[in-house]
Amino acid sequence: MSAFQNVIGGEAVSAANASRNINPSNTNDVIGEFASGTKADADAAVAAAKAAFPAWSRTTPQERYDILKKASDEVLARKDELGRILSREEGKTLPEGIGEATRAGQILAFFAGETLRFGGESFPSVRPGVSVEITREPIGVVGMITPWNFPIAIPAWKIAPALAYGNTVVIKPAEIVPHSAWMLVDILNRAGLPKGVLNIVMGKGSVVGQAIIDNPDVTAISFTGSVNTGRRIAAACVAATPMKKVQLEMGGKNPLVVLDDADLKTAVECAVNGAFFSTGQRCTASSRFIVTDGIHDAFVAALTERLQGLVVDDALKAGTHIGPVVDQGQLDQDEKYIAIGRDEGAKLHWGGERLNRENPGFYLQPALFTGVANTMRIAREEIFGPVAGVTRVKGYDEALAIANDTEFGLSAGICTTSLKYSTHFKRNAEAGMVMVNLPTAGVDYHVPFGGRKGSSYGPREQGAYAREFYTTVKTSYTLA
Repeated sequence: MSAFQNVIGGEAVSAANASRNINPSNTNDVIGEFASGTKADADAAVAAAKAAFPAWSRTTPQERYDILKKASDEVLARKDELGRILSREEGKTLPEGIGEATRAGQILAFFAGETLRFGGESFPSVRPGVSVEITREPIGVVGMITPWNFPIAIPAWKIAPALAYGNTVVIKPAEIVPHSAWMLVDILNRAGLPKGVLNIVMGKGSVVGQAIIDNPDVTAISFTGSVNTGRRIAAACVAATPMKKVQLEMGGKNPLVVLDDADLKTAVECAVNGAFFSTGQRCTASSRFIVTDGIHDAFVAALTERLQGLVVDDALKAGTHIGPVVDQGQLDQDEKYIAIGRDEGAKLHWGGERLNRENPGFYLQPALFTGVANTMRIAREEIFGPVAGVTRVKGYDEALAIANDTEFGLSAGICTTSLKYSTHFKRNAEAGMVMVNLPTAGVDYHVPFGGRKGSSYGPREQGAYAREFYTTVKTSYTLA
């Protein structure tokens, strides 16, 4: 069995304990044993990153470009291999895994370019003979805590801008899917990063993640995960001495509004893709279908027919549309919410059953509820699985009100052929991202990603907007 160690200061560092990485499509398949780090490991990684920061922060844009571009080239050249690794450990289908690996390579290439687009501003002062220069500088050691649902893309979109703007990094990937992040770190380090610039410490969030958050030499924390954990991290960063910069992405309960004038086929495809692909394990998944009276019955019938044709099976098997849930804990959570939905009075219209396949795995038939009231827990709490509900409304105004009646605000979608309603929805949907006749899940890598309310806190991720988090602004005055 392959063993994977933490990487601290450019060296492999063994650990007394390790955890097994299990294939959710086949629980008999152990991918490898991955080091389970300690507080001491996390502190050593932070010390290495701190020591590397002065020299790395003063490298030229060309040096940083060359490393990020070389890493991008390797990721893209190995996208099939990396995608297979990802699908084997996380459970999304192989095409989805290869697509995510490709995106990681594209993100690295984009931020390689950002190193050369990184400029400043110059202003005349209101005082005679004085000039003003506005520059951006790296912030220092950035701690990163990443989730299991996008095990290479999310590490890439955090690491790449941090490095591009001259910061050093300590990353802790999700304990149940460490292989993809480990591979990404290995590729970047071999691309030419100086020792200590990029460190990975695997293990439990309560141990390694907490140690990174608590370390006073960590300048900033970028976290993607649950709302409750995010709130605790934000409070800890504000209470720390010195205070830390913090960036949080914390999930969603995303609506897809379907109006009477929508193209039915488009609406169904948006619903299936947004709610059930990637096994519904996306913070941008559309778990609330808000459908007007005139199209409701036709939409439910067409969506049910489409769901009946989906193949749930091994993520690596050709023809699979939906892979397994990531692990037993997530499967238990999905089944708990299916039971809650029934108890609350919603109708389990289709699916929601455990499935047996050739190999033992965490297989769940997609679940579709109808008769869902927006006060129900299945309409208000993030389930993070292939479970969605239909809420029937009279018209657009009621649909918009219900779409916005949530503590989350990440993504919102609408299916309509009306320019009037689509324009109004884009302006009035209380979400960071709005989709018209497109699935709520799916954002380009060169534009900002993030939401409002309980979904996000702090500067946006991705695109040029990432510099708001990974740099600090300096204003300099010069008397001529």
